[in-house]
Amino acid sequence: VQLQASGGGLVQAGDSLRLSCVDSRRTFSNNAVGWFRQAPGKEREFVAGIGWRGSTTRYSDSVRGRFTISRDHAKSTVYLQMSSLKPGDTAVYYCASHLRSQPTTTSEFYRYWGQGTHVTVSS
Repeated sequence: VQLQASGGGLVQAGDSLRLSCVDSRRTFSNNAVGWFRQAPGKEREFVAGIGWRGSTTRYSDSVRGRFTISRDHAKSTVYLQMSSLKPGDTAVYYCASHLRSQPTTTSEFYRYWGQGTHVTVSS
């Protein structure tokens, strides 16, 4: 599995961004995928996860209602649509492929990680 995250950038508070996570080897179709983020000086934290069917999603309390995770199996891509962005969302965002078909909220069962994409939200 080789994951490539993209779509980050510099935006203003209230703006939207869509992150993409592409599995270039098309091998994570049976696995859950999660998005995590790490802000400067902070630990990495779970943001959102999606099951292999796409029907199961999980969100952290800090992004629920603002972020939406989805996946397109035909494109072997998982998306994170981020709306109403806040300066507190500033971080490097990583996607990761889970060992199993349903997402969990801790990183221990996520085996393959993308390289990260930077999101900066200015006030």
